[in-house]
Amino acid sequence: MSNYDLIVIGGGPAGYVGAIRAAQLGKRVACVEKERAGGTCLNWGCIPTKSLLRNAELYRLMQNHADEFGLIFDNLSYDWSKVISRSRKVSDRLAGGIEFLFKKNKIDYVLGTGQILEPGKVQVTDSSGQQNVLESEHILVATGCKTRAFPDLPFNGRSVVGSSEAMIMEKRPEDIVIIGAGAIGVEFAYFFNAFGTKVTIVEMMPNILPVEDREVSEELEKSFNKIGIEMLSSTKVIGTRDLGDRIEIDVEREGSAPSTIGAQVALIAIGVEPVLPADFELELDRGYIVTDDTYQTNVPGIYAVGDIIGPPWLAHVASFEATQCVNGLFSGTRPRKVGTFPGCTYCQPQVASVGFTEQAAEEKGLSFKIGKFPYQASGKAQAAGETEGFIKLLIGEPHGEILGAHIIGSEATELIAELGLAIEAELTYEQIENTIHAHPTLSEMVHEAVGASDGHAVHI
Repeated sequence: MSNYDLIVIGGGPAGYVGAIRAAQLGKRVACVEKERAGGTCLNWGCIPTKSLLRNAELYRLMQNHADEFGLIFDNLSYDWSKVISRSRKVSDRLAGGIEFLFKKNKIDYVLGTGQILEPGKVQVTDSSGQQNVLESEHILVATGCKTRAFPDLPFNGRSVVGSSEAMIMEKRPEDIVIIGAGAIGVEFAYFFNAFGTKVTIVEMMPNILPVEDREVSEELEKSFNKIGIEMLSSTKVIGTRDLGDRIEIDVEREGSAPSTIGAQVALIAIGVEPVLPADFELELDRGYIVTDDTYQTNVPGIYAVGDIIGPPWLAHVASFEATQCVNGLFSGTRPRKVGTFPGCTYCQPQVASVGFTEQAAEEKGLSFKIGKFPYQASGKAQAAGETEGFIKLLIGEPHGEILGAHIIGSEATELIAELGLAIEAELTYEQIENTIHAHPTLSEMVHEAVGASDGHAVHI
C-alpha cells in the first residue's frame, strides 16, 4: 500500500496535466492509466485524427490543385497502410513524451484500471489481474468518456465502428455512412472522402456542426457538397441491419418518404458517455459526475475534472479544469470554472469559434453588430491558394466588446486564440483595430473584420 498527496485516475489531457501540476507544486503524485499516457485524446482522438487529416489535406491539394502551383507529376497514389501507420507513430512519440514528463516530475505512473474502493483508497488492477491499493487524502477522477453506441447497432470493429476503429482500418472502405455530424463526424467525412470513399452523413439536427453559428455550418455544407459528400440533415435513423459485409440504415428525412442507405461501414459519431471509476455512489447528472466550485464531488476528498463532468468534452477545457482544481488544492488559489472556450473542427475548411453564436446572442436579447471579412479578399489567403471561408465577429453595443467570433477557412483553429483572449480580457473592437497585424498574414482578416463592423475595412 502506497501513500500519496494526490492520486489521479486517468492519464488523458485532464489527468496528466493535473498530475504534472501537482508535482510542480512539490506533491507526491500517482497517475493511474489503463492504456498509454495521453488517454483517448492523444492515442485515439485529437492527435491521430489530425495526422490523418493532414494526409488527406495534402493528397487532395496534389490531386486537385497541383497545376495551379506549377507542379507536375504522374500517377499520384497513396499507400493506405502508411497513411494509417504515420498517425500511430505520431501518437506513440507523444505518449512517450508524456511518460518522460512523468519521470522528470517524479510522478508514479501506474498502469492498470483504477477503482475507488472508498474515500482515500484506489485499487489498481493491472493487465495480469494483480491488484494494488494506493492511498491519498485527495483523489482526482479524470477518467473521461467513451464513444456512445447506437441503439440496435452494436460496435463490431469491422462494419460498425467508432472513431478509434475508424482510424486504424486495414483497408479503405468503398462507402461509409456516418451517423452524427458533430466535429468527429465531419472530420472523418472529410478524411475518407479525400481518399475516394463515398461518404454519407446522417444528422438529425437541421445543420451539420449544429453547435456552431448557423452561417458557418451552411458554408461548410456548401464546401462538402462541392467535394461530393452527401449530407442528410433533419434526418432520423428509423431502422438498422447488419448484413455482415454491409450495413443497411433506414432513414426518414423531414418532408420526405423513408429510404434506405447501404454502406460497407457505419461510423457512429453520436457523442460520448462517461466512464465511472467508483463502486460507490457519486452524485451524477445524466451520468456525469457533479462537482462544486472547487471541482469536489459530493464525497469529501474526491474531485473530478474533464469529460467525466460533462460537456463541452474538449481536451483544452479538461486541462484547464485540472490545473484549476490542483491549484485550488495545493497553492491556495481559488479555482475558476470554465467560462469562454474555443471550439475547433479540423476538416478543410477548418472551423473555429468562441463566445456567442448569432442565434444564441439573439435569444439572449443582446444588442450587437456584425463585422465580416472573406478569405477571398486576403492577400495571404490568395497567395496560399486558400480563399474559401470568412471571419464573422459579433460586437456588442453600445460598448464594442467582442461577444462571439466564428471562423471558417484555412488555419481557423490557429486564428481563434486572439479572439478568445479579446473576449477574456474584455477588449473592444477599437482596441483590436488599433493593434497592428503583420502583413501579409491571415490574422489581418481579424483586423479587417472588426473594421468592417463600422465600415472601416479597407479591402472589401
